[in-house]
Order: sequence, then C-alpha cells, then structure tokens
Amino acid sequence: MTSTNASARPKTLEEMLDRIQHLNSEESRRRGLAFQPLATDLFISPFPKCGTTWLQQIVHGLRTGGDMNFSEITEVVPWLEMAFDLGLDLDAPQPAPRAFKSHLTWDDIPKGARYIVSVRDPKDALISAYRFFEGWWFEPGSIPFSTFASTLFIDDRGYWRHLSSWWEHHADPNVLLLSYEDMKADLPQAVHTIAHFTGCEPDPQGMELVILQSSLPFMLAHEDQFDDHLVRNRRDPVCGLPLDGNSAKVTNASLTPSRLQLPPAILEEFDIIWQEEIEARFGLASYQSLRNELAIQRARLESR
Repeated sequence: MTSTNASARPKTLEEMLDRIQHLNSEESRRRGLAFQPLATDLFISPFPKCGTTWLQQIVHGLRTGGDMNFSEITEVVPWLEMAFDLGLDLDAPQPAPRAFKSHLTWDDIPKGARYIVSVRDPKDALISAYRFFEGWWFEPGSIPFSTFASTLFIDDRGYWRHLSSWWEHHADPNVLLLSYEDMKADLPQAVHTIAHFTGCEPDPQGMELVILQSSLPFMLAHEDQFDDHLVRNRRDPVCGLPLDGNSAKVTNASLTPSRLQLPPAILEEFDIIWQEEIEARFGLASYQSLRNELAIQRARLESR
C-alpha cells in the first residue's frame, strides 16, 4: 500500500484494520524482537493507552536532569518495534541508562534488561484508545464505539493477555509495575519510585523539575513533543492515511468515571473476561484488587 491509495480516512472497522497492519513493517518488527539489550537497559512496555508516553517522559527526565531538547519523545526513547521504519538506530548513543518504548508482552520482549510497565483500568484504556484512533485511523463518528470495543478489546482480548504476561513477573527484581491511577493520584511518589528503580535519583531540585515536566499541565503545554508526528510523517503514507491526522496523546479528558460512559453490555463482557483471564489465574477479583496488590508491593520496596 502506498500514499496513492489514500482518498480518505477509513470509515469502517474492516478498512481501518487493513490499513493499520502496515503501521510497522515485518523487517522493523523482526529487528526489534532480535535486539540484544544491555542489562542496564530499560524497556517501557505498557499496553497502548496505559501510560507509555508518560513513562517515557519521566524516565528521560530522570536520566538527563529534565532535558526537553527533542522534537518528539520517540527521538530520544525509541520505539523498539518501529525504530527501523522511523530511521532510528537502536544502538545509537543515548543518555544512561538507555531506554526504549514498546507495547510487547513479557513473552515477546527481548530478555536480559529491566522493564517498567504501567497498567490501567481496561475500561479507561478502551475509551482512551477510541479517542486516540478517531481522527487519525478512522473518520470521526464513522465507527461505532461498541463495534470498536467488541472487535479490538472483547474479541481480541489483547489487553488481558498483555496484563497477564506482565503480572506473572510483577515481583521480579528487574520488573516494575505501576498503576496509571496511582501515578495520577500521587505523581511525586511515582517519580520517586521510578527514580529508585532506574538508579537515576537527582538532587531535590532536579527531582522537582522532573515532577513538573511530567505533570499534565506541562505536557499539555508541550503536546507537540508527545504527539507521534514522527510516526505519522513516516508511516501514514504507507498506511494510506491522509497526512492531517490528529495523534495527540496528552489530553485533558473528562473526569467522568468510564463505567458511566460504557454500554452495560460492554461492562458485563469486560467483567466476564476479567474473571476468566485474571481472577481465575491470579486470584485478583477486580482491577482494584490488582491496584491494591501493587500498593502493597510498592510499600515493601520502599521500606527496604
């Protein structure tokens, strides 16, 4: 597929899925999966729309003292699976420790490094994904929310597979799992936790700068540095998408609880899948139960 195929943004889910399979090439993914990391490397690998960009900004700020000299965050924290397609060298010099973005499960990600994953309530991840795709990957209003949810979350179950794969390793010393909601509730604590895990612990003034620069107001004010325009410029023509898409990732979304926005049938399906994929395997009755376990683990780490 080339840019000559694009006349308009997709208006059906089938067409969108056909276009999105060209987002990264087989060669780029092959190179990413074959990458040999250093033991000190950091992989940031949440499920999409669960805090990836936020973690990239925090980690890069901690390791550089708050450097903002980049056009888009992917320049300085490369996307493992997309780097080749974006013209980025995974072995190019980086500030220490080297850091990479990914969305891979534990099963697929290169081993031998350190890993940071933020998890998020699947209901909120769904809503955020729909908002993100709309206006970039499909024409606004053309794909019903229920169709999007059923195909990309309920039928596929990718969110729960990703969560299961990382939860099995959440107590490993080289893995740090955080909840998006707890990061939002207490950003300073989250930054301190990440600093301790990464070994990048600045002085108090430097820590305050990193906290400021990873806050929602700051990232909104610099949203063009977090908007995936590098991906759009390189891959939209390959995917047959118009070049005027909106891929903003930092948004000031409504604070209305997501469960009030989701149809009851989708809520019921999500609860059933949680019981089958998470509770049956790990004994966690709900997402809140998972958050509680992470809080207990964080308290143990911080008491050492």
